[in-house]
Amino acid sequence: MAILKHIASKSSNYGAALEYLIFKHDELRKTPILDQKGNRIMRDEFYLDGLNCEPYSFDAACRQLNREYQKNKNKNEIKSHHYIISFDPRDSTENCLTGKRAQELGLEYAKANFPGHQALVCTHMDGHNGSGNIHVHIVINSLRKLDVPKQPFMERPIDCKAGYKHHLIKDYLKHLQKSLMDICMRENLNQMDLLSSSLSKVSEQEYYAKRRGQINLDLTNLELLGDGFTPVKTTFETEKEKIRNAITDVAKRSVSFMDFQNLLKLEYGILVKDHRGQFSYLPADREKFISVRTLGTSFDREHLLLLFQCNAAEKEKQQWRVDDPMDALYIKSNLRLVVNLQDCVKAQQNYAYAQKVKISNLQKMAQTVLYVQEHGYDSYEKLYEAAESIDRKMATARSDAKLTEVKLKKVNEQIHHLGQYFSTKSVYSEFLKAPNKKIFRQTYFDEIAKYEEARQFLKRDFQDEKFPSMKDLRAEKELLMRTKDARYETYHYFKERNAEIQTVLANVDSILEMEKLQQREQRPRAKKRSYDMSL
Repeated sequence: MAILKHIASKSSNYGAALEYLIFKHDELRKTPILDQKGNRIMRDEFYLDGLNCEPYSFDAACRQLNREYQKNKNKNEIKSHHYIISFDPRDSTENCLTGKRAQELGLEYAKANFPGHQALVCTHMDGHNGSGNIHVHIVINSLRKLDVPKQPFMERPIDCKAGYKHHLIKDYLKHLQKSLMDICMRENLNQMDLLSSSLSKVSEQEYYAKRRGQINLDLTNLELLGDGFTPVKTTFETEKEKIRNAITDVAKRSVSFMDFQNLLKLEYGILVKDHRGQFSYLPADREKFISVRTLGTSFDREHLLLLFQCNAAEKEKQQWRVDDPMDALYIKSNLRLVVNLQDCVKAQQNYAYAQKVKISNLQKMAQTVLYVQEHGYDSYEKLYEAAESIDRKMATARSDAKLTEVKLKKVNEQIHHLGQYFSTKSVYSEFLKAPNKKIFRQTYFDEIAKYEEARQFLKRDFQDEKFPSMKDLRAEKELLMRTKDARYETYHYFKERNAEIQTVLANVDSILEMEKLQQREQRPRAKKRSYDMSL
């Protein structure tokens, strides 16, 4: 998958960027690799081009432009921006991506997204840890050299003027990510969704800290093995990685924020704070809270609260089953109804079939008696109460599932109208500014009508409240879908149980009716015998 990485540098040594691109470096220590004579070693294969400057005089050209505009003189100013496009290792074999073609794509990307800047574009064929992924480095001077036509992604009017600095904001970064995704889609290269937030964010500093820690741990373990000891720990974890693992472990067992907060403190000694709509975490050995921004979106407030609600819905489903001890042990049986021979025309017409039904009825009666004994129904009243209880649970589960379905339908309508509202909002804004609103409305009648329809629907649903974001509605939809599935699963469970216990109840009624019938048949015969004896 192609990914985009950005590094802002405050170093005034522009030559260091050029040296990194053309000479081999130890990626862990960030130092050049030297040969036996102490000279730097050229990279095996690379492609280098310059935009608005000669590549090998990039440093001198940048310093000259800075002097001309009297910019980039302070220590705290960002002097250059380094963008890295890393292609998927599979692209070289599956999609015939070569270094030359990657360099062409990098040049196209740099010209389109950093117009007017002095830039170095360099493609390397080797990735970190021998991954072999082709990647393109784009290093630009933060100061723009040339005036360029204003582009849609430029926020301010000065962003297209010479002498002003590269201004990277959140929307611009999204544009850069989308631009890369469009190129990969056009070239049929492997691609991931760069616009979605990273679930587990690992910074460059943490990545290299983990690598250094693992190397040191491996060396320590080798010494222990040499002394005849078995190492206790073989995998190095950074402090943030420990926090991520602790949060993941506790979150999957929590059903509320209070539950999550208590378990995290009790089991791992980590405090969690809910402040201004964001979670932050404080391990026992730190004084400053760690924000979610450095951990990843899997650990933010919205994601975890949704997870807690899903856990609560799952626990609710399980709670249905443990209310009755026998529910937890429930195994579906193959019980069938006892056939009433008086109502079976075929049995009355065919003696052989009637005998077969009688034997089958005896088997069903035996199974019914066994079922009653196994489930501890020692009286008819207990059996009847159990049947009524299961019927009520089935009705409640069905009602809950239907209610969730109604809520889900409502949220789907809200998502539809919110999308319609945002897609036509710009047209309606232009309509409000138009000098002749009548002509504008006639020209864009459909868009304006859709906007007004969506706004009216959303105002009716949310009244004086602020309209929710699309992200919030989709999160609510996901929760409702999970809840609906859980509740329908519960409903079908009790539906099966209800059908089964109603069969048992009917069979018990049949058995009791047969006993009553036999007793009635025996009583007249007894009276008749006693009368005959008296004669």
